[in-house]
Amino acid sequence: MERAVSLRDDIYIDKKSPVPYYHQLKIYLKSEIESGNWAPEQKLPSEAEFCDRFDISRTVVRQAIKELQNEGYLETEKGKGTFIGRPKIIEGFIQSLTGFYEEMAKRGYRVTTHVLKQELSPASRTVAEALEVESGTPVVTISRLRKLNDEPSVYVTTYIPQGLCPELLESDLENKSLYDFLEHSGYGLKIHRGKRYISVSLANEYEASLLHMEVGAPLIELDSVTYLEDGRPLEYFHALHRGDRTRFEVNLIKLKASDQYQ
Repeated sequence: MERAVSLRDDIYIDKKSPVPYYHQLKIYLKSEIESGNWAPEQKLPSEAEFCDRFDISRTVVRQAIKELQNEGYLETEKGKGTFIGRPKIIEGFIQSLTGFYEEMAKRGYRVTTHVLKQELSPASRTVAEALEVESGTPVVTISRLRKLNDEPSVYVTTYIPQGLCPELLESDLENKSLYDFLEHSGYGLKIHRGKRYISVSLANEYEASLLHMEVGAPLIELDSVTYLEDGRPLEYFHALHRGDRTRFEVNLIKLKASDQYQ
């Protein structure tokens, strides 16, 4: 039997407060989760139980739960109910130039990769600008679905100029590190530096089906360009991370005053 959470007797919805009912309920649920009173994968009461306990409508309950789902605090399984969310997956952002495979394996996850597309295509304007090539230049386009412990986590599309690694188009990248392949491909393509941009979007029908999310659920978009030591762009990728399961980690270092103006 699933272990369910217990609702505190001293909590109520203040009907005289200007704060919306759903927000009061949301704050209560969030505080119980963040305090550790409720553990990951514990089951929430049903909507009817919330309605009876707090004398509120199903609309109020659904709004509170929906917002907490979008923020990653709750997870709903069709036909089973709503559960306290598991801890978010932490990924290095600025400080790490390792690939997704290496970084997640180092953190203890079982990483699997499914190649959805691997073909030669003309560079679009966006891709050409990122890779500093002419529009229409042949680039190897690779779309992959990355999973952590068998759970879909990232949908990423990578673009690499064909001329830098002609073998890439025919290479087997299933469940392998792309960066490791590039470095040991015989072309010596080792990443020297990179830059990344982060933004947010909402999942469309195709993205939602791949990542096992609802249409309109939040996604974290990561765009990245990596460079070789001689300054040439090696790779541009556009990645979609599940917003309910991902948190980026950034390590900051204070520079000396003399370093800031060099």
